[in-house]
Amino acid sequence: MLLQDWRHGNASALEEVARVVDRELRRLAASYLRRERPGHTLQPTALVNEAFLRLMDQGDHVDWESRSQFIGIAARHMRQILVDHARRHNAGKRGSGETMIPIEDAPASTNPRSADLMALDEALEKLAEVDPRKARAMELKYFGGLEMAEIAQVLNLSIKTVEKDVRMAGAWLRAALSRRPE
Repeated sequence: MLLQDWRHGNASALEEVARVVDRELRRLAASYLRRERPGHTLQPTALVNEAFLRLMDQGDHVDWESRSQFIGIAARHMRQILVDHARRHNAGKRGSGETMIPIEDAPASTNPRSADLMALDEALEKLAEVDPRKARAMELKYFGGLEMAEIAQVLNLSIKTVEKDVRMAGAWLRAALSRRPE
């Protein structure tokens, strides 16, 4: 496997891994950024590059077992990059020299998708406290774009168990997100 060859120092494997990883990360980045607000300031290339750097930093510490495991780890990195970006973007809007206006004149939400991503991240963290496996399955599905069989492989579970976990996690997340104040 290329990932294991790379981990063991094969330079030509690193080049091939970089090519394959770039393609996979661009697919994931395109998927994520389609869900983001129009005019998102994080470009797909920046997201891919940051995720790639994080994966390369981790390369010596992970015993890569499969493409699915790799995509799962990449998904976690991309989720964190997007959430960190959304937090920085929203933080810049708080008191950054803007003129104060009465609350009744303010738009309902200046950045709903960014807020949605942070709300989803927060809800996933809360779900992970209750049921880490279901939270991980949902993260792999939503942020990793993995199919049920791939999630089952990463989590070492049956497909039926993963399907049930994803359904239950989805219901839990919808309920948690619907309870959030607007």
